[in-house]
Amino acid sequence: MIVLHCRPPEGVPAAEVEWLKNEEPIDSEQDENIDTRADHNLIIRQARLSDSGNYTCMAANIVAKRRSLSATVVVYVNGGWSSWTEWSACNVRCGRGWQKRSRTCTNPAPLNGGAFCEGMSVQKITCTSLCPVDGSWEVWSEWSVCSPECEHLRIRECTAPPPRNGGKFCEGLSQESENCTDGLCILDKKPLHEIKPQSIENASDIALYSGLGAAVVAVAVLVIGVTLYRRSQSDYGVDVIDSSALTGGFQTFNFKTVRQGNSLLLNSAMQPDLTVSRTYSGPICLQDPLDKELMTESSLFNPLSDIKVKVQSSFMVSLGVSERAEYHGKNHSRTFPHGNNHSFSTMHPRNKTPYIQNLSSLPTRTELRTTGVFGHLGGRLVMPNTGVSLLIPHGAIPEENSWEIYMSINQGEPSLQSDGSEVLLSPEVTCGPPDMIVTTPFALTIPHCADVSSEHWNIHLKKRTQQGKWEEVMSVEDESTSCYCLLDPFACHVLLDSFGTYALTGEPITDCAVKQLKVAVFGCMSCNSLDYNLRVYCVDNTPCAFQEVVSDERHQGGQLLEEPKLLHFKGNTFSLQISVLDIPPFLWRIKPFTACQEVPFSRVWCSNRQPLHCAFSLERYTPTTTQLSCKICIRQLKGHEQILQVQTSILESERETITFFAQEDSTFPAQTGPKAFKIPYSIRQRICATFDTPNAKGKDWQMLAQKNSINRNLSYFATQSSPSAVILNLWEARHQHDGDLDSLACALEEIGRTHTKLSNISESQLDEADFNYSRQNGL
Repeated sequence: MIVLHCRPPEGVPAAEVEWLKNEEPIDSEQDENIDTRADHNLIIRQARLSDSGNYTCMAANIVAKRRSLSATVVVYVNGGWSSWTEWSACNVRCGRGWQKRSRTCTNPAPLNGGAFCEGMSVQKITCTSLCPVDGSWEVWSEWSVCSPECEHLRIRECTAPPPRNGGKFCEGLSQESENCTDGLCILDKKPLHEIKPQSIENASDIALYSGLGAAVVAVAVLVIGVTLYRRSQSDYGVDVIDSSALTGGFQTFNFKTVRQGNSLLLNSAMQPDLTVSRTYSGPICLQDPLDKELMTESSLFNPLSDIKVKVQSSFMVSLGVSERAEYHGKNHSRTFPHGNNHSFSTMHPRNKTPYIQNLSSLPTRTELRTTGVFGHLGGRLVMPNTGVSLLIPHGAIPEENSWEIYMSINQGEPSLQSDGSEVLLSPEVTCGPPDMIVTTPFALTIPHCADVSSEHWNIHLKKRTQQGKWEEVMSVEDESTSCYCLLDPFACHVLLDSFGTYALTGEPITDCAVKQLKVAVFGCMSCNSLDYNLRVYCVDNTPCAFQEVVSDERHQGGQLLEEPKLLHFKGNTFSLQISVLDIPPFLWRIKPFTACQEVPFSRVWCSNRQPLHCAFSLERYTPTTTQLSCKICIRQLKGHEQILQVQTSILESERETITFFAQEDSTFPAQTGPKAFKIPYSIRQRICATFDTPNAKGKDWQMLAQKNSINRNLSYFATQSSPSAVILNLWEARHQHDGDLDSLACALEEIGRTHTKLSNISESQLDEADFNYSRQNGL
């Protein structure tokens, strides 16, 4: 009910009172919802949208008229959810996928500044579609008894397995028949029982003698073969199953038990046990075949009791890395080093460079850290060259208070242990102090390596509790009023109200889920003046992961030889191949077994634990060769491929330097006050005052969000005291590297009413610096 009071002035004769709505008289007799009879008051029994307007009380007698000030009545409508739509079909035809349903805030839609609907507009659940199974034949049955027609039958059924879920039926015949007397059932058009017995006996004798003759020949051939085999083996004095061990072929070889006292064996005291099949994850170093010593030296062919190295071809080495690879066997002198922290290791006492390098990691720091002191004016804290930043909005910290805020990145072993198929997509970022309370959400930017161009990931934001456990904060696709996630192609911008340790994880929904890897090649001279080492890295495409590689290479004297490139690595379980191509002949040669190396899928897919790299060793023919040119091919089997073109000088003075990082991130890690923000504070206040005010046309903060590509989880902003301010904070976080305000100016220009309320700002209403800055940037 709405009651508007009217107190007309006293007069003689008494004044008559009349109510006007939008300057039109109100007739209470025509509208039963309105009553003007009670002591000159206007009573609207039940508010309706049509009752919005400007109401005026007018008193008049024969002498004069008096008008009251107008009272504006606005009837607003809170939004209401429509019914849920039907669940969509599963997005995959076969296997695990997802389906979703949605609803809209149109029942009714919010009007005149009414509240937006609370809750989620989209729900998503996982689904499983049964895969079609094609049918397959069982084995044939036994032949049946020979029939009077001299035929027997056999059958088979399509039940191994039977076709299911729309699968194809077995192809071919289910029944087969053939003559069961080898064509002797009918002879000369006479039945078999009419043939003379002697003819039958003659035929049987011929078959018997033929069989005996064939058996004698077979036995003779076998005896001759065994005799020749023993004579050939006695010449060598050792039983070698695979002759490729002597001819130089690179195939899998096995040894029999050694004869006692045989001088040709390399280590006659040890009987190798090749029945054990374990995987060794440490460096594997074999003797350089170019050395002038004999290839039969014990350090090369000494049997290893607890390792199998499978060489697929003369130019490809496959190193299997298990989930929990350990080496339990006895360590032999100069064969296996005790640690995995060295990039280069050797087994020969003269320190020759090994020609098979291990896929190992380099020693790393455990944490990157930066700090800054912030007060009421807010600011920005940036971790140089990592893509990680923290935006403290103006007013988030109470006046007369200041806090020392820190931010760090874990570079050691991740504390977040992946569950099942879940993959860590970002660094673990910590910001604090944890007991600090902010009045406005702050913006945390975390880089990630997922390809979010298609819906093949289910990405989650997780936070570590004080007990060290990780809990899910929200899914990026879900709606929440506690925090907000905006996923860009290379970073995720998160609005939070509490400090702590955060990370992004992803669960691939299909095999088409893609991780973006950064591939780069570094080079440096070896301790041997003729050798040059190439190290190819495949790391997650996050700046902090690559910075760790750069830092390690600087300690080793490595030089970046080519601009890093992106490799799209699919979650299809296929491995990664890295090979060196087009090496100049007569100038360089590559050590054997290292032209191509293969990395298992699991090692690449979960490579965020350690920087993954493969090492190649090249040798110059003469010291006068100073230029190196070759190609390095990095490809996933049945996937993406990248080519790195190496064109460099191995001399330090002639080498061209390639910049690791852009420079704008390297300076001023902490910026405080107005200089940390791109939008001047006075302009910001004007924008918030304009868009936070409800508008019947709907061109308010929701329109501002949509024009800035914020189309999801708008209910989060509705819970804030100033939704426009939070939207501008998110814009600041997304555009920290942009040079101007073009994107925001375009968004404001597209909203028609900005010309009526924002364009009238005069120079006297703003600081001169703010006015000039805004004019130069088109704002």
